[in-house]
Amino acid sequence: MWTPVFDDQPTGSIGALAVAPSRPDTLYVGSGEGLQRPDLSVGDGIYKSTDAGKTWTHLGLRDAQQIAGLAVHPRDPDRVYAAVLGHPYGANAERGVFRSTDGGKTWARVLYKDENTGASAVALDPSNPEVVYAVLWAARQGPWENGEWQGPESGLFKSADGGTTWKKLTQGLPTSAEGLGRIGFSVSPVDPRRLYATVDASPEKGGIYVSDDSGERWTRVNGETRVWGRGGDFAEVRAHPKNRDEVWAANTSTYRSTDGGKTFTPVKGAPGGDDYHTIWLHPENPDVILLASDQGATISVNAGATWSSWYNQPTAQLYHVSTDDRFPYWVYGGQQESGSVAIASRGDGGAISFRDWHPVGAEEYGYVAPDPLDPDVVYGGKLTRFRHSTGDVQDVSPAPARGTYRFLRTAPVIFSPADPHLLFYAGNVLFRTANAGRSWDVVSPDLSREIADVPDSIGVYRKPEMAKQPRRGVIYTVAPAKKDVNVIWAGTDDGLIHRTADGGRTWANVTPAALTAWSKVSLIDASPFDDLTAYAAVNCFRLDDLRPHVYRTHDGGKTWKEIVKGLPDDPVNAVREDPARKGLLYAATERMVHVSFDDGENWQPLRLNMPATSIRDLVVHGDDLVASTHGRGFWILDDVTPLRQLDARTAATVVGAPFLFEPQTAVRVRRSRNTDTPLPPEEPVGQNPPDGAIVDYVLAAKPQAAIALEILDEKGALVRRYASDDKPDPLVEPLVVPAYWVRPPRILSAAPGMHRFVWDLRFPPPPVREHEYPISAIAGDTPREPLGPFVLPGTYTVKLAADGKVITRPLTVKMDPRVTMSPADLAAQLALARRITAALDRLDAVRVNVKTSAAAPRDRGSLEALLLGLYETIESADDAPTAQAVAAVDELEKRVEAFRTPAKAAGKR
Repeated sequence: MWTPVFDDQPTGSIGALAVAPSRPDTLYVGSGEGLQRPDLSVGDGIYKSTDAGKTWTHLGLRDAQQIAGLAVHPRDPDRVYAAVLGHPYGANAERGVFRSTDGGKTWARVLYKDENTGASAVALDPSNPEVVYAVLWAARQGPWENGEWQGPESGLFKSADGGTTWKKLTQGLPTSAEGLGRIGFSVSPVDPRRLYATVDASPEKGGIYVSDDSGERWTRVNGETRVWGRGGDFAEVRAHPKNRDEVWAANTSTYRSTDGGKTFTPVKGAPGGDDYHTIWLHPENPDVILLASDQGATISVNAGATWSSWYNQPTAQLYHVSTDDRFPYWVYGGQQESGSVAIASRGDGGAISFRDWHPVGAEEYGYVAPDPLDPDVVYGGKLTRFRHSTGDVQDVSPAPARGTYRFLRTAPVIFSPADPHLLFYAGNVLFRTANAGRSWDVVSPDLSREIADVPDSIGVYRKPEMAKQPRRGVIYTVAPAKKDVNVIWAGTDDGLIHRTADGGRTWANVTPAALTAWSKVSLIDASPFDDLTAYAAVNCFRLDDLRPHVYRTHDGGKTWKEIVKGLPDDPVNAVREDPARKGLLYAATERMVHVSFDDGENWQPLRLNMPATSIRDLVVHGDDLVASTHGRGFWILDDVTPLRQLDARTAATVVGAPFLFEPQTAVRVRRSRNTDTPLPPEEPVGQNPPDGAIVDYVLAAKPQAAIALEILDEKGALVRRYASDDKPDPLVEPLVVPAYWVRPPRILSAAPGMHRFVWDLRFPPPPVREHEYPISAIAGDTPREPLGPFVLPGTYTVKLAADGKVITRPLTVKMDPRVTMSPADLAAQLALARRITAALDRLDAVRVNVKTSAAAPRDRGSLEALLLGLYETIESADDAPTAQAVAAVDELEKRVEAFRTPAKAAGKR
């Protein structure tokens, strides 16, 4: 199992990690991905832990954005080197190799060329830590897709005095004129004179290079592009710690050479490419190998013969998110190097496991659009139609689009909310189909800039011909209006917004004046309340601008207002308006989700328990907020109804007194339907939504006495009562399974602040002498059984009592729509279950005189077991009780009374 140790920090983008060899509890972490490619996320400097990751301290270098390498002195944990790559989309001074001799308190830049050249790697000679090697890499990402350039100052450098002075190692290596780009290198621990390097350069010069004199002279020993190609993405080579002639290289597959790099054999990879970026070989036992790939980390303990799964880490890099209308609803998206994914928002096994997801035929970067009229059909990518029932995938892209129009990796695919027969698909023009992709209409001209300015961020890489380059922009976001089928908004990656009010016959350029060329309109959201209102998230990261940009219009785009007060310097990828409360907005940034209660005038964080990670898209489904992250999978914030109820009056009330929010409609679902061996804890699962009614309340101050929460039925009768001074249920004794299965106690909190409590939609559990943990167990979330009977669908009242104040709110309970039992059958089921719990109550009330009736305890136990067995059968059924079940209850009630009669008589004597 893998456990995250950095989730509470302000960034989740990591480019380097180093453990101090002389003090293994000391860790240094460099943030930012440390490479040059589209869709990267940057960081905010270096962090340090001295307790193996329990706590962290920020050490500076905030403007580095990308720290690609770290090296720690083998005997001095305070002496550390950092390879700082710098801004990927612009020039900045905080680049090069930095050294600290005081554990990161202060840093000195010891290797630097200019503001366009950063450091991508640093390592120490294993035999002499005064010898330091480092790579400088001069590169720039462009503001348009696939725009990237290499500079003249890249190269491999060496210091013999701990980083104070340096010289460039050039003999035998390519020059900048020969396309020299990124270099990855490794020093052999067996023979430190032996160095390996993977060198990105022209096809004639790129390859694997070897030096046997500590880097003074180099020889190209392998030129296969499968091993060294795409060097901007892959620059990883690792020398074996025990064999100087064995070397590993990472690319779309991972390769091993045992002849000093002359020939390579693929060890791990797959058709389509896995994209490996890091190799670690255990220094003492090199049969233990760790690979880091786009999908996650994988480990071998037998020199690569077999590998662990990467499905045990929630590291999916998702691009967009959509949901369908099934129950439970499913969540969809395209994920980097792993194709598409559809996953249930609730698993029937008590958690969301591998049983609850599958691909849907779209490519890794793509949008996914489930058909709102046919739950069997899903569209996605560029462009396919998938059927759940058969698994078939069919290409339904517009035939003329192939080679005629421009598309990016991420092409919008979206249905019209106003007419769910209409599906839109975008390149540089907008396509529309009304017949499931059998034919397409072009409903817009090219909406990109005819002539796009060359932004200043390109800097020294600007060329005169760029001003005359052909159109490159595409439609990056499409937002059909929620009400008027003819209103459509479109935003481009080169900084334009257009709107049509006649279904695409004519388009108006409604771009905010502040948008410059290549200000990527990442997402437009058409308001569900007003077709003249829209919100635009504009991401200017590719212009070397990390500031947030969100725009709002209420007049169809005639005027716009930038609404970013309260947002940090963090690019915004998406903005959505809540469909139930006008002006309640959610923003997805590169680190967290934010919320605004006043139509964007003011924002505040809504991170809660989420790790800091790139949030690429959001969608509100019913009462849930669903987020797609680029690195940590899907996340769902269950039940945002309290946010919808927060206004100035509510806020004022909360400050001075207890407050109870009106609960969302609760759906009666079973915690788990699993009847087989539970999944072991080492099998990764996602968390289900709460199994019951969610009750949110606020305590302004610590109450003077215990607080209470009561559930009343429609006649005012008490159904369930909880109190803050309740005693937790004891563990089942003797404990026959490990305690890690057990659900923590759910005690009503009386602490000041906001709280969420879950009523399980059940009456109190019956009193029994023997409890158990069921086979439908979930690690860390298994309640003690038996549970009480389910309540009926209907209307209930939630009552909170605190410090003499009583607050009530209505609560509606609905049935799982997949269950077809009639109201009469449900009532009959409950009546029979409650007869059994009443019999158990009567049985528990008997105080047996053991001297008078030695067999009584045994009889009681067998009666209780029979009652519980019948109770479980009746309560777990999804159909009406049978006549046999009713007769069995009749018989057991008689036996209980028969048991009670002599016990009463014994008590009288």
